[in-house]
Amino acid sequence: MTKEVTEINCILRPINCEINLLSRSDGSTMFMQGDTTIIAGVNGPLEAKSQKMAYDRVSVEVTYTPLKGPAKVDDRLIETYIKETCESAILVSFHPNTMVCINLQEMQDSGGLLACAINASCLALINSGLSMRFTIAAISCMIEKETGEIIMDPDSSQLKNARAEFTYAFDSINKDILCCHSIGQFSQNEFLASMDKCRQVSKCVFDYYREVMKKYTNII
Repeated sequence: MTKEVTEINCILRPINCEINLLSRSDGSTMFMQGDTTIIAGVNGPLEAKSQKMAYDRVSVEVTYTPLKGPAKVDDRLIETYIKETCESAILVSFHPNTMVCINLQEMQDSGGLLACAINASCLALINSGLSMRFTIAAISCMIEKETGEIIMDPDSSQLKNARAEFTYAFDSINKDILCCHSIGQFSQNEFLASMDKCRQVSKCVFDYYREVMKKYTNII
């Protein structure tokens, strides 16, 4: 088991991870952003079941398990966002008639859960060795109710004062947007400003991936 701990010197909460956590997965990580923690495991390419098979590409299946109780509608929404985002990053034509399974377990939610889950999925995919077109960085932010200030990577206590919440995911090549999730009331200018700020901050996450993989490669 290899543990990589690096703190990002920017306006995000501290990010830590442990890779190769699950012995039965092809790639895995426990990803921590502040106190929000997700365990992600990737298996595949596997032989696809006939009803889920795509003859010309790999199929991606995502299962998200909340910390308590059965999965709710919001949890199924997380699965959809992660599936579509990861499918855009994987070179799906390299493995036709196969399936990649991404399994996520919520350990703690202290804000920014969707961003943490997307980043955990990306790092587990990198660790699995699957061919990818690019990596993915997800960033969350909020607009403060009283001041209208954009706060990056807010925790659960800050989110109590949010007028709007956003999660954006970007690719590592052109920083194009891959995924956007929003809640609350906001203007078009606020939306564009929050997206631009998150795009700039995404560099911190991409740098973190490189740092972790550099250390991991040296160890093995």
